[in-house]
Amino acid sequence: MKLSVKTDYAARAVLGLAQHYPAGLALPAETLAAAQGAPGKFLIQILVELKAQGIVRSVRGMAGGYLLARPPADITLADVLEAVDGPLFDAPALSAKDCPAELRRAWKKLRQSLESAARATTFQQLLEESAEKEKMYYI
Repeated sequence: MKLSVKTDYAARAVLGLAQHYPAGLALPAETLAAAQGAPGKFLIQILVELKAQGIVRSVRGMAGGYLLARPPADITLADVLEAVDGPLFDAPALSAKDCPAELRRAWKKLRQSLESAARATTFQQLLEESAEKEKMYYI
């Protein structure tokens, strides 16, 4: 499986918004793009897709921007990947009648493993890993 640049930027954006979630303040797309090293216009397109899937929400006005639509603990890596790219793992062989059964089983097993890992990883966990890493650095 190869992740697209779009998927990488989407995950970075959600992680960046997760870092600011406790403050409850919306981040301008340009600020988020600069912090995540993403092109501004491209990130705005991604944020619109994430908004359509209920992962982020937007706020208008002077203090406007984007913020998470729900807590980081309720957003998984799978949510973001699927919002941007659709199914996590799709192989034509999964539905091809001429694909050998043992290979089809292998593809299904791979898909299940990938989906399980992505659904088990929340953005809250990623934040906690980062905080733990910072604590260890200063010891």
